[in-house]
Amino acid sequence: MNRAERIFRLHGLLKDKPRSLEQLIEALEVSRATVVRDIGYMKDFMHAPIRYDRTTNTHGYDPKAPSFELPGLWLNESELFGLLATVHLLHGMQPDLLSPHIGPLRNRIRGLLAHSGHSADSVVERILLRPLTPRPSDPERFAVVADGVLRARVLDIRYHGRERDRETSRSVHPQRLLRYADNWYLIAQCETAQDLRAFSLDRIRRVKRAERPALALDATVLDRFLNASFGIFSGVAEAWAVLRFTAAASRWVADETWHPEQIGYWDQGCWQLQIPYSDPRELTMQILKYGPDVQVLAPPELRAAIAERLRAASEQYQ
Repeated sequence: MNRAERIFRLHGLLKDKPRSLEQLIEALEVSRATVVRDIGYMKDFMHAPIRYDRTTNTHGYDPKAPSFELPGLWLNESELFGLLATVHLLHGMQPDLLSPHIGPLRNRIRGLLAHSGHSADSVVERILLRPLTPRPSDPERFAVVADGVLRARVLDIRYHGRERDRETSRSVHPQRLLRYADNWYLIAQCETAQDLRAFSLDRIRRVKRAERPALALDATVLDRFLNASFGIFSGVAEAWAVLRFTAAASRWVADETWHPEQIGYWDQGCWQLQIPYSDPRELTMQILKYGPDVQVLAPPELRAAIAERLRAASEQYQ
């Protein structure tokens, strides 16, 4: 009998009438420690109003408490470990943003695991998250943006774009909050651009929620914007990059997913990869990361741009 079955039976026994520990042990055919642990679990995790009556030496539901029924879901120890690991990873994404909400949940799970006789410290110590070049976002602005996304309300923002190095004021209709490459982005319909845009949260200098509903874009439009091409510079793909990696680099790249619609195959011991893209900037950085271990076969303009960047880099070492 697993714990779920025991708790169902234990609930039925206690709901029927108060019973001694010996009666529960006999009915469930388990050890004393198991019954004690299950009662503790129900009280701590399910908030079951179980009380011990010293005069009758019995356990039962408090008659003064509201009627109690089992929740539709509860977790065993291994599932709690998995949930705690997930909470730990979420907290690691950006502690200052999520701590007020993640902290109480993590403490609750740790308490449940401790009650069951297991330590949760190993999860925190052994499961690590090390973000690569994250850009911190202001917690208060994050909260306003997240609220705007969830409530579907227009946001008035002051945004500083890195490429043009200037600030602009915009009214945007939030659609999605995206975590990409260890950073947060707001996907929104921009009234100024009259199109979908991705705004990096760390570049939003000011934000205020407007009291008017945001436009609700069709999910297929959003999926096409987010998934049609490589990287954060989304939109309809305008070209396909054809890349050929050396045999050494292919052993890694062949197992990677750069894009859901990529095409990859082996050719004479080398991995050849085709990637759809709309804006070459992020793809260029990804290609340059592999240096001499990759060759751009097509299109010609991307091949020429990569060659020029490599020449410029080489000149700095002359």
